[in-house]
Amino acid sequence: MFIHETKIRIRYAETDQMGYVYYGNYASFYEVGRTEMLRSTGITYKELEEMGVMLPVTDLHCKYYQPARYDDLLTIKTYIREKPLVRIKFEHEIFNEVGTLLNTGSTQLVFVDMKKNRPCKAPLVFQEKMEVFFGT
Repeated sequence: MFIHETKIRIRYAETDQMGYVYYGNYASFYEVGRTEMLRSTGITYKELEEMGVMLPVTDLHCKYYQPARYDDLLTIKTYIREKPLVRIKFEHEIFNEVGTLLNTGSTQLVFVDMKKNRPCKAPLVFQEKMEVFFGT
């Protein structure tokens, strides 16, 4: 299993009239978690695209428990529980500064060969990066 944490601070523009983080912003928070998780392995989305592979989201789930507010410092905890092959599933937990669980969710993405526009296996270099967490 691969676990990664990243932090973000809520900007005023991310809140609604009630002073809560607008619900639609959580999908972008998940993206921050995924992007920074991958970056921590030494490979980025940009590099995957340069290899001819894109990762569109095929599934998104989101559950709200407590609101986040302006200037809160959030921790996005991201998990990959299963070794990615053609699909990769990220699970997310978002906590406030005092450790209260605010939100959980998941995103599933699929590796797609950009030339063929068809699902494909993860690039070998990516699979090698995942061996540290999942073995061969």
